[in-house]
Amino acid sequence: MDARKEIGQRIARTRRRRGLSQSVLAGLIGRSESWLSQVERGTRSMDSHSVISALAETLGLTADELTTTKTDTMTQYQATSGIRQAMMGYDGLSSLIDPRHAEGTPESLTWLRHEIRVVNRLYQATSYDEVGRRLPGLIVATELGSRHAPAKRRGAYQTLRSLTYHCATTTLRRVGEAELAWMAADRSLAAAEEAEQALLVAVSAYRLGYVFVRLREHDRALQVVLRAADALRRAFRRPDPRSLSVLGALNLVAVTAAAAQYDQVAVRTFLAEARRMAERIGEDRNDFWTAFGLTNVTIHEVSAAVEFGDARQAVRKGETLNTADLAAGLVGRRAQVHLDLARAYAVQRKDAASVNMLLEAERLSPELVRYGGRPRELLTQLLKREHRPSTPQLRGLAARAGIT
Repeated sequence: MDARKEIGQRIARTRRRRGLSQSVLAGLIGRSESWLSQVERGTRSMDSHSVISALAETLGLTADELTTTKTDTMTQYQATSGIRQAMMGYDGLSSLIDPRHAEGTPESLTWLRHEIRVVNRLYQATSYDEVGRRLPGLIVATELGSRHAPAKRRGAYQTLRSLTYHCATTTLRRVGEAELAWMAADRSLAAAEEAEQALLVAVSAYRLGYVFVRLREHDRALQVVLRAADALRRAFRRPDPRSLSVLGALNLVAVTAAAAQYDQVAVRTFLAEARRMAERIGEDRNDFWTAFGLTNVTIHEVSAAVEFGDARQAVRKGETLNTADLAAGLVGRRAQVHLDLARAYAVQRKDAASVNMLLEAERLSPELVRYGGRPRELLTQLLKREHRPSTPQLRGLAARAGIT
């Protein structure tokens, strides 16, 4: 079946299941009934990311679910099975029932701290495949330690367990495994609570908020992060740079969730609060691997502008953004700027510039382009209106991303 017809039929089926007429749905997304009728019949394609996002939001789908056809080849994260199996193992559980019988010897705290640093650095360098190879062993080790270590050291192991699940959460969310990411985020929160580490609980809320955004639970994301931010302000009357970083990072989650709901007033409010925190700190930091600072605030401002379909603002901010202040290992943050600019140029129908930005993002981070849902959506759209003389590298790029 032709891709446009397949997508059109999916829109029509979902619209009818939700009890919406063509005129009502068209009005909700700011298009005419005639336009929607042509899309549903497959005689017209959707070439605006803002319209695709609005249509997906209204129908309760992700943009990827809306536009992916049966002929698309999804890139599967091979490490998912190993991570899931490690999480299902419940190593050390029997020792909680009968402490006389240990199931193994916990790894040393020194080794675990080192391994967690390595895994987080790999994640921020967008080496997701290597992270996936290391995470199962780390999960098993921290689970065992948190259950079998002597009582006086159990809190330290719970802290490391929480940090391990932080990395699992961010990696799984990034590669499209949102449901498993939610399980990891929930465990990170429970471990932080067991460790009695208030700031770590707030970091877990930060990770959980992004998972809720990925699951399209935007109100829930806002509820979680704003509650955590309010509690953090009360708990840290005289905040140090670490707590300010976490507070600012929570506001950036709120920016992302509000942008997904097209709430420009809320986005401006949360951006202003995050910027205030960043200015108080005075430098780009990476506390708890949040990469928080003025540069990351601006990156989120660019992303929000793209979400609103304000390509001019996104390009203006993005092209002048200096990422030199970011730590050298923050490859994902740097690549995100190029991905956002690629989307902005596509909205302006500057497809050659969009492809060039995608190529630069791929140069920095092949795995971010290969596993990311947004890059795949954009590549699919660019292919649908391809003009080969102006974008000769598009097909090769799409093939490397697993789109055929």
